[in-house]
Amino acid sequence: MTEERPEADAGKKAMHRLAIGAAAFFLALIGFGLVVTFFGDPRAGEPETRLDLAATETNAAPPAAAPDEGNSSRFVEQTDQGPLPRIAPDGTPPMRAYAAPIPPGNAPRVALVVTGLGVGAKETESAINLLPAAVTLAFAPYGGDVQRWVREARSRGHEVLVEIPMEPADFPDSDPGPYMLRAGAAVDANQQRLIWSLTRFSGYVGATNLAGSRFLAEKKALTPVFSFLAERGLLFFDGGKASEAATRDAAAQAGISFAASDDAVDAVVAADEIDKRLAALADRARTQGRAAGTAFVYPVTVERISFWARTLPGKGVVLAPLTAVVSPPK
Repeated sequence: MTEERPEADAGKKAMHRLAIGAAAFFLALIGFGLVVTFFGDPRAGEPETRLDLAATETNAAPPAAAPDEGNSSRFVEQTDQGPLPRIAPDGTPPMRAYAAPIPPGNAPRVALVVTGLGVGAKETESAINLLPAAVTLAFAPYGGDVQRWVREARSRGHEVLVEIPMEPADFPDSDPGPYMLRAGAAVDANQQRLIWSLTRFSGYVGATNLAGSRFLAEKKALTPVFSFLAERGLLFFDGGKASEAATRDAAAQAGISFAASDDAVDAVVAADEIDKRLAALADRARTQGRAAGTAFVYPVTVERISFWARTLPGKGVVLAPLTAVVSPPK
């Protein structure tokens, strides 16, 4: 790197500053575009995800995370790909070690899982800071410095999930990225991609699907994935509804703790519709004792959930972390 000569004129310095500013602006636009294309629109039934990365271009992916400083190494196995969750020697699974406190009493419980965190900094920070601690947050594995966001989320009381990219019904029109689990792939190939996602960060209680309507409907492909997660002491949350029968069967066969979403509260991204679906979710909990919903990290979604949660006291329903409504292995 050459040093700037004293005789460089002011015009040259100004052009240099302008070039840096233009480059920063251009990179910001690229980052914004990636966030938009990655987040997609859940109104179509699952995220429209498009990452223009070839599966062989692993250097474009974020590096494996170091274990969260606040997490015990008892729950982490160091691998070549990064920290992989494991059951502690005393038998404590990560889904219990990292679980948030269960609300006291016997009131019906509603769990909400907000997905799509870790990619857009503004949206991620807003969700962590504004959503009630009882809301569970799901982080995509493709974001940069996800471990920092997870650490912040856990410090504010949120349970955390890792999103596992899975094959959607309309692939390749929707593409959740190069580490997507494929319905027709070999078990070993899917396991290696699964491990890649699991080693991006640590401190989560379990996994959920990023897209995946096709993969989740294939019990033969899904069961080995659930078995691997169960062996690591993790739960699985199915964020869709179309594949619920297949995922429940696979969960029972694999012996994994499991929960499924009863509704996507922002399937229609409008404040009044979100309010109606949140109210319906609370009604479901009062009828059945528990309910679980999923949502995306849209600003309006975060705002409506925050407002709704403040109205719950006195209504006979409590907002609870996901581990408070999950079904144990059968």
